[in-house]
Amino acid sequence: MAAMDPLELPVPAVPDAASGVAWLRAHVARFSEGEAHERRRALVLRELSTIDPAALAKPGDHVAALAEAMGLPRSVTSDVALVAACYQPHVPATPAADAAVARLVATCGGAWDETTANRIGLLVQARDATAALIRGDTPPVPRTRRVAPDGSLVEVDLAARPFGAGRHACPGRAHALALAEGATAFHRLHHGDRPLLLPNAWDFASAAALVEAGFPAVGTTSLGVAVAHGLPDGEGVALAETLALARLLVRLPVPVTVDVESGFGADPRELAARLAEIGVAGVNVEDALGDPAEHARVVRGFKEGAPGLFVNARVDTYWLNADQPSTLDRALRYVDAGADGIFVPGLREPSAIEALVAALPVPLNVLAQLDLDTLAELGVRRVSTGSTLFRAALGTAVATALAVRDGEPVGEVPDYREVQALVRV
Repeated sequence: MAAMDPLELPVPAVPDAASGVAWLRAHVARFSEGEAHERRRALVLRELSTIDPAALAKPGDHVAALAEAMGLPRSVTSDVALVAACYQPHVPATPAADAAVARLVATCGGAWDETTANRIGLLVQARDATAALIRGDTPPVPRTRRVAPDGSLVEVDLAARPFGAGRHACPGRAHALALAEGATAFHRLHHGDRPLLLPNAWDFASAAALVEAGFPAVGTTSLGVAVAHGLPDGEGVALAETLALARLLVRLPVPVTVDVESGFGADPRELAARLAEIGVAGVNVEDALGDPAEHARVVRGFKEGAPGLFVNARVDTYWLNADQPSTLDRALRYVDAGADGIFVPGLREPSAIEALVAALPVPLNVLAQLDLDTLAELGVRRVSTGSTLFRAALGTAVATALAVRDGEPVGEVPDYREVQALVRV
């Protein structure tokens, strides 16, 4: 007789409960069997049938993207995280997680029923498993628990079946893959045939115009954002303005990465989570030639706060023309802390660029201070315009005003209707 597939064994039973995480466990398909499982799984399948997987392939936090597709606010991510941390029956629930369940029930309409439980369960189960998929873990969920005929718990290895099998197989495989596709889209742009040329915008119009021109992603310039609001750059005072712009830019159909100076003095985990929840794909965070150990802590915080965020760690040794021999050591510290890329503005010596590319296990980003073909040959994977476009716009605005005053030709400028159309993305 053939041995039973361990995935056909029953899942561990959970006790009934009236509230909190225990209530959630007792009413989701994940921890049920028999008729209750069939009924609850049908609710999950019905919910998923209303969501086009293609609509999930967008940058930012994958739970926020799924929540939005389900008609829920993206801000549920923090409560989902609290619940996910103790969702499994062998992990004790916390008062914070119980309170989070109550808030999620209220957000879903307030009914403590199976429909609500399985909507919440869909978000909770998507959180860690899809995050692992985004990281490239194989399989994303390494094992699951079942109950053997003798009543003992057994762990089933999922290496050969990463989405499970049988009656408890993951019902949202296509949706999970789409979420991972969207979350890693910006990362993939750093591994194309040519370097990613990243233009840096300072407001919605400048970013939208760059997208209209065909750029596959846009960044922001901290100088442009700060000075456009009457604030100095590099002093950590433009957090509110940066977040406000980020909320506008995520309306664009391309990944957006945000220059956060040195982190604005905020908790990097909290700031990263806020940006990912908004839908931002990456951040650029500069060390301003400070203590590399402290900057490594900031970089690590950004990765822990939003693992899917592309964290570009900036090394300012060349930009500030100080302690250039420490460039590689600083860069490797930041890579060890989780940086997805290293940005060294001001670095323009070809041999130094080539050496740094060879020594780094992540993409190197430099400013557009050499032509793109040369940088491509040297192995650079990302080229930023920095504040150049903002400064050029200022110069052009003044030159245009002077031309009008002096009766000189103004030159070609965008048509009013063309600019008006930029907001209709």
